[in-house]
Amino acid sequence: MTEWKIRGPEIVTCNCNYGCPCQFNALPSEGNCRAAFGVRIDEGHFGSTRLDGLSLVALLAWPGAIHEGRGQCLPIIDERASPEQREALLTILSGQHSDPGATVFQVFASTLETVHEPIFKPITIEADVDGREGRIVVPGVLQATTEPIRNPVTGAAHRARLTLPQGFEYHTAEFASGTARATGPVPLDVKGRHAHLSELHMTGRGVVD
Repeated sequence: MTEWKIRGPEIVTCNCNYGCPCQFNALPSEGNCRAAFGVRIDEGHFGSTRLDGLSLVALLAWPGAIHEGRGQCLPIIDERASPEQREALLTILSGQHSDPGATVFQVFASTLETVHEPIFKPITIEADVDGREGRIVVPGVLQATTEPIRNPVTGAAHRARLTLPQGFEYHTAEFASGTARATGPVPLDVKGRHAHLSELHMTGRGVVD
């Protein structure tokens, strides 16, 4: 197994209610799952190939709960990546060089029925994890934003975070309100739904403390 590491902010928004039952091994709010996942790699490598400064995005959809399978994915890779870096990012996303069950990439990949041809686009990912504010922009494909969940009476920012000591995606994430619209083979259209932000730090062995 090729050794790899990625470290940087992650933004995820989906069609579930705030909190996302999937985080607790429960069924999704709407009976199905549609999501946008993005990570900016501030520091990373795949073998000897450096990945610093690159980003990757995945648009994902399942007709039922994620663990029931039959999912589909559209990989979106930073157009600035060299051929070697593109191959490295797609390999990480495929879960091929992760221990079984150890990373979100391997777990999700095991549930996919269709992986669409990857596209290579400019990607902007900005994240203030503690502030729960972020955005993912892939021109012509995806626009996603997050903001703090608001108290419905006072409008004050509501802060909630989740700790998963044995998580395969993160150990701690800040929960937020997400809005996203994506076009193409895996469309997404959500407003005021679940989102979370975390500082991703992962290798093929799993999440690093």
